[in-house]
Amino acid sequence: MAKSSTIKVLEHCNVSPPLNSASPISLPLTFLDIPWLFFSPSQPLFFYDYPYTTSHFTSRTLPNLKNSLSLTLQHFYPLAGNLTMSHFEPCKPEIIYSQGDSVSLTIAESNGHFNHLSSNYPRDVNEFHSLVPQLDDKQVLIPLLAIQVTVFPKAGICIGLAYQHVVADGRTFNNFMKTWASFCSFGDSFSMKSLPSYDRKVIVDALGLEDIFLKEWWRRKSLKDIVIGSEANVDLSNMVRATFVVGLSDMNRIKSWTIAKCNEEKKSLPVHLSAYVLTCAFIWICLVKAQEDVNEKCCGEDPNYFGFIAGGIARLDFPVPASYFGNCVGFGRSMAIRKELMGEDGVVVAARAIGSTVKTLDKAIFGDAKKWISDWKVLFGSALNVMVAGSPKLDLYETDFGWGRAKKIEQISIDCMRAISLTESRDVEGGIEREEKDHEDSAVRNP
Repeated sequence: MAKSSTIKVLEHCNVSPPLNSASPISLPLTFLDIPWLFFSPSQPLFFYDYPYTTSHFTSRTLPNLKNSLSLTLQHFYPLAGNLTMSHFEPCKPEIIYSQGDSVSLTIAESNGHFNHLSSNYPRDVNEFHSLVPQLDDKQVLIPLLAIQVTVFPKAGICIGLAYQHVVADGRTFNNFMKTWASFCSFGDSFSMKSLPSYDRKVIVDALGLEDIFLKEWWRRKSLKDIVIGSEANVDLSNMVRATFVVGLSDMNRIKSWTIAKCNEEKKSLPVHLSAYVLTCAFIWICLVKAQEDVNEKCCGEDPNYFGFIAGGIARLDFPVPASYFGNCVGFGRSMAIRKELMGEDGVVVAARAIGSTVKTLDKAIFGDAKKWISDWKVLFGSALNVMVAGSPKLDLYETDFGWGRAKKIEQISIDCMRAISLTESRDVEGGIEREEKDHEDSAVRNP
């Protein structure tokens, strides 16, 4: 393990949109937002090379970060607001922004090893948690976003965020980050191509899913069984996180092997063999085989599930602008029998299952939506299942605050979930980065 580092808080402040730049607003949750009430905040970290002293940072860089954040919030002002949580059924939670609302911003200094934290090899998960801001969710008004900027003197900067997924999917969050980075780089001269759209009427609930999801929310709230996918008492003392890069050549080898195996056994090919499906299939098999070594509860006849988020805008029957502010994603869950995944052609089995789910979502993204919440409760309830967070389509590494592209991106919230995170590769064109946490006595091996 690396030597433990310390964090020194330099400043705590609140950043609001410029005075009178944003009008008060109440945004109702749509049926695409409500399922995210069940999930803990997302916690991404962005690492940047920054070879300057702390005094240079506080005098030169920090004022620009604050000002550009304020300019960004005038367009993404709901992020400075709160989620209202009534205690009385059947009231629906709402996103409220009022004049004076703000985002909590913490400025800190770390004596940690920046290059160690921003590398790919296994690192102690506990080294990252002090870089994530706290987001209070124990009150009636729940903040939606908190930010922490940590400087590593003469080495780098880490921008850590915590945000409630109920307010924004990955696409919306990416739009916010890219806008903040652009204001930071270009100042007032930056002009947004399209402003966020807050028109909730574009989301059409033809299946009455809002009522179904709200009733499930209130039922679980009364049972104090709200949070799905986050384990409050996870033991992080013996856990590491590492990043694996799957390049185009790797994907092509997996695809060629899959096709050859199907031809050899005279079986039909999986219906969908995209780079995403191939990567996910390979990951699934690696994790299944790793679990076999450490999980005594494994049974060959058990169903294993692979869950992922499916982008919704391109799959909807109704038009939604790319600048829409809010959630516009669906849920996918693939199933395969464990012994088949463990077999010689396990990758084919996994690709067939995931590809079929993708095609089903392409045809009808809301086809099984009534079971989303109950299905995900099952998925997260077993150590045998795998959940994917993130998407390789967002180009997060292109988020440039004027210091160059991000050196590394980490998703900390997966530490308390049975999940892995996928992003586009920073250095390998067309590649995908797979971020994973695991116990030190467990090794992810190739199938």
